[in-house]
This record gives sequence, C-alpha cells and structure tokens, in this order.
Amino acid sequence: MFTVVYSVLILVLVTIFLVATLLVYPFTVPFDGTRRAVHELSRGIARACFLAPGWHTRVEGLENVDRDKVYVIVLNHCSMVDILMLYRVPLNFRWVSKREIIKMPFIGQFLLLHGDILIPRDKPRKAVTMVMNDGRMWLQRRRVNVAIFPEGTRSATGEIGKFKPSAFTLAHEAGVGILPVVLSGSRVIGKGGRLPWRHDFGVRVLPPVSAEEVARRDPKEIMEETRDRMIAAYQKMI
Repeated sequence: MFTVVYSVLILVLVTIFLVATLLVYPFTVPFDGTRRAVHELSRGIARACFLAPGWHTRVEGLENVDRDKVYVIVLNHCSMVDILMLYRVPLNFRWVSKREIIKMPFIGQFLLLHGDILIPRDKPRKAVTMVMNDGRMWLQRRRVNVAIFPEGTRSATGEIGKFKPSAFTLAHEAGVGILPVVLSGSRVIGKGGRLPWRHDFGVRVLPPVSAEEVARRDPKEIMEETRDRMIAAYQKMI
C-alpha cells in the first residue's frame, strides 16, 4: 500500500513541477544563462521525493562547499535515486548523462530543460569530446558546476567501482576544483518495485581538491586518490 500511495503522490508532484518548469523556462532562460530558476524547481521536486515519514536523509560536510567556487562534482552511482540525492548539496550544477535517458517520461524533459550534457554512450570519442567542450562552457563561461558519475555506470554491488578519467581531465582543462560527494542508501527500490516504509539515506561532501592542486598534478593520480577517499568515506557511512 505504501508503494502505491507514494508512487501516486510523486507522480502528481512531478507533473506539477514539470508544468511549473515549462511555464518558468521561457521567461527566465533568456536572462539567466545559468538556468538557476529551472535548477531550483528541480531541487524542490528532489526534496519532495524524500518526504515519506519513515525516510531520513543525513547530510554531512556542507562546510566543504564554497558557493563562490566552481567544481566538477564526482559521486558514486548505484541507482537513479542518486540524481535526486545530489540536490541536497546547495550548488547549481549540470549533469553529464547518457542520451538515452531523454526517452524516459518526466526525467528526459527535465534534463532537456536544464541544459544537461547528454552524451552518446555508443560513441565514446564523441562522448568525451562533448564532455570536454560542453563541460568547459558551463564551468568557465557560465560558472556553473558539472556533476559526473566517474564510474560511468551504476554499481551492481553497491561498492564503488573503477573510475574513468574524463571528470578529472575536465577539471584540469577547465581550471576548476573537484568536489567528491559520497552517497549511501540509494538502492531503495526492492523486488517488484516495492519501497520500504523506513529507510536511511546518506550524503557526505568530502573536502574538495583545489583548482590549484588540480592544475599542477596528473589527473589520473588525483583520480585514484579521490576514489580511495570516497571508498573510505562510503565504508564509514554504511
């Protein structure tokens, strides 16, 4: 019963927020290249998705976020819920996502309205080029953060897998810092699509790698160190 009631409520809320976003979009985007208004509406629906009485979200490390700086945000990936959880971090950001997601109802429309970077996974070279070009545009010209799952795909076990270097190379080329974010509890959907009445979610923001450090060090070296830090934090969270 909980799953049915929750699903209906979220469907209603998402519909309302999507309509609101469509109404706001033409009046704000021409004057707001950062698309902050659209982003804040998405933040609203993301928060609403965790309002179930038995669900609790613990957010730690927000003191590590400097809103005057721009970051490549890297986070671990277990499910689509990860996308919603990142909105607990008070930053305006664009996602790097696979292009196929635009076919999904509601989610695809939100991605297009956000101006997210939608890459073709079947064309790796083109995908990397898009991440670098579009990523630099958002980071350097518009001063908007870019969020990337460095694993490239969801973890089947929940453990943090190997990282791909594109996020760290982007930060190096754009001259910005790297902000690691570790998520736990996002594998909330059970067998048959059932949802638990009680569940704990965790969001932990780790100290960033400064733009100065990113500029002077090898991206792959920073990638490995960041992964080690995220694994250690994840183990403590679970």
